[in-house]
Amino acid sequence: MTEKSDDAFRTISEVAEHLEIPPHVLRFWETKFSALRPLKRSGGRRYYRPDDVALLERIRDLLYNEGFTIKGAQKHLSAKGGAGGRLAASTHTPSVGLAEAISCLEDARDSIAALQRTLDSQS
Repeated sequence: MTEKSDDAFRTISEVAEHLEIPPHVLRFWETKFSALRPLKRSGGRRYYRPDDVALLERIRDLLYNEGFTIKGAQKHLSAKGGAGGRLAASTHTPSVGLAEAISCLEDARDSIAALQRTLDSQS
């Protein structure tokens, strides 16, 4: 990001560059995550507060690094609760949802392998 105070508001371009995400993705996330509410001036120009940037970083990590879906990330963040969730969302927590998904996929793989063995033995 550009050299600004840590408390300074950021434009969508600055935040997009910082997160390495296109601006249209940030606008889309605003429609999906109710806690994300950048300040909008006349003409619709967005200004992101430091808390908004921290929340966006957390959303990016949930979606891109931890394997959450949008709906899963929404549930994960809403479980943090209200306005406190905005602040708590910026801290890193391990992904339980991803581990559960991997476990389900492994079970499905084992079931398919067992079915394949059954079919092979009937041939």
